[in-house]
Amino acid sequence: MNMSIKRNRVLYYVLFCLLISCNTNRYAKTNKLYKAQLKELTEEIKRPLPYPTAPLITTYDSSGTAILSEDTHRQRDAHWVGAVHFNLRKPNYVIIHHTAQDSLEQTLHTFTVPHTQVSAHYVIGHNGEVYQMLNDYLRGWHAGAGKWGSMTDVNSVSLGIELDNNGNEPFSESQIYSLLSLLDTLKTRYNIPTANFLAHSDIAPTRKNDPSALFPWKKLAERGFGLWPDEVLMTPPENFNPVDALRIIGYDTSNLKAAIIAFKRRYIQNDLTPELTVYDQSVLYSLYLKY
Repeated sequence: MNMSIKRNRVLYYVLFCLLISCNTNRYAKTNKLYKAQLKELTEEIKRPLPYPTAPLITTYDSSGTAILSEDTHRQRDAHWVGAVHFNLRKPNYVIIHHTAQDSLEQTLHTFTVPHTQVSAHYVIGHNGEVYQMLNDYLRGWHAGAGKWGSMTDVNSVSLGIELDNNGNEPFSESQIYSLLSLLDTLKTRYNIPTANFLAHSDIAPTRKNDPSALFPWKKLAERGFGLWPDEVLMTPPENFNPVDALRIIGYDTSNLKAAIIAFKRRYIQNDLTPELTVYDQSVLYSLYLKY
């Protein structure tokens, strides 16, 4: 009986160790793929530029008309002189998302399988745990076909932060605390302007609604992450054009109703109708003056 109990205890201990081992190495395979791809990108940066195209030669036909053609027998000399003053490109925007998934585990899985073609630099769990998934200098695939002002390749200049939230629930206090700490680090490290902390729905108003109207943008603005309208609002002048104001702030107004809803999701929150009330226009005017 004692030997049986002892064997069972040993078996349970082995199973426990295996479970811990599996949990620890759950993302070992994808971490290895990440490092391999990072190495490949590093090697690509070190390669010299490809040779330019062959030089053009000019011949003339019987009428004296010039005919241009490539001299395929001779390559133009490619000169390489390495400059000594350079560094890595740095992110200049932060785009905040909610995951619209049921769990942190599901989001981590989504970002580590090949077919999804989506990623973010950071994921913050409901309990405040922070996962970094990409080096800050790498181009993540989180913004999609986003647009802000004249910028049409948001992924190339931004960091993506995903919050574990299905889009219908309040954001937890611990999650927002971790987000504020992370944003403080990123803003200081890369000198990101206050106005450049954006919602996914800001840059893609026709496609996205994250983070939801439950997201505490005012709290972020009080810490220097995004702008917020003044407490005392002024009545806009008669010549105030709200469409121009939305465009100057950065919204893509090609679909005006979508742009208005995105604006109201962030700054009004309790009314997401696609029309601007008198109050909405006062909020918009306050923000317009800050830009």
